[in-house]
Amino acid sequence: MPDFPTPFYRWPYLMRQRWSQLLFAHWPVAPEILRPYLPLRLELDLFEGQAWLGVVPFTMSNIRPLGLPAVPGFNHLHELNVRTYATLDGVPGVWFLSLDATQPLGVWAARTLFHLPYLHARMRLTQQGNTLQAVAERTHAGTVPAMFAATWTVGAPLPTSQPGSLAHFLTERYYLYTAGPDLMADIHGPNLWRGQLLHAPWPLREATINSWQSTVVESHGLPTPTGQPVLYAADPLDVWVQTLRRV
Repeated sequence: MPDFPTPFYRWPYLMRQRWSQLLFAHWPVAPEILRPYLPLRLELDLFEGQAWLGVVPFTMSNIRPLGLPAVPGFNHLHELNVRTYATLDGVPGVWFLSLDATQPLGVWAARTLFHLPYLHARMRLTQQGNTLQAVAERTHAGTVPAMFAATWTVGAPLPTSQPGSLAHFLTERYYLYTAGPDLMADIHGPNLWRGQLLHAPWPLREATINSWQSTVVESHGLPTPTGQPVLYAADPLDVWVQTLRRV
C-alpha cells in the first residue's frame, strides 16, 4: 500500500479495488427532502445550506482481499449508486440510498458483510474515445424497478480540489455510513456502522452530459432532480477498503 500522507489510516484494510470510468453527477436538494432517508443519529452534511444528491456510475475492477490474488470472475463489476452526505460526531461521510451492481456474489457480500443497500442489476459501461455510455436495469427481487441510460464526454483535467470547495465536498469522502441493507427499514433500527476508505485525491476532469434517462432517484420516492447537475468525471483510482466499525 502506498504511504499516503493522510490522517485517515487508522485501522487495518482488508480489500483493494480500482475505480474507473466514473462520473459524479450531483444536484442540490432541500435538506428536508432528504432528512427522512437518514437515521436520526446522522446529520445531513450541507454545503452552504444545501444538501446534495449524487448519482454515480463507475466500473470496479481488480477487486481482491489484501495479500491474496484476485478471484477470476469475481473481481470486476459495474456499479451505479445514489448517495448523499452525512456526519456523525463531526466525521463526514457518504450515505447511500442504493448501490445497483452487476456481480451477484459482490452484492451478497456487500449486503451481508458490509450492511450496505446493494441491489442486483444488469449494467454495461462502455467507452469510445472520450465518450462513455452506461445502461442499467435493476433486477433485485422485491424492490422498486429502476433504469438508467446516459452518455457523457470526458474533458480536460481539473486542478486538485481544495478543502472548502464544492468539488472537494462532493468527491473527497473517506468514510461511509450504513444502517443495514434494507434502507427504509434499517434506518429506524438500532444499528449504525462507519467504514473507511483510503485513496489519493480524485483526479477530476470536466464532463458534459450528452443524454440522460434515469428513474434511480425516483425509485426511492424522491422527486426528479431539476436543473443542470454539477458534473465531474474522474481518472482511474486505486481504493483500499476497511472493515466497518459499529458507532
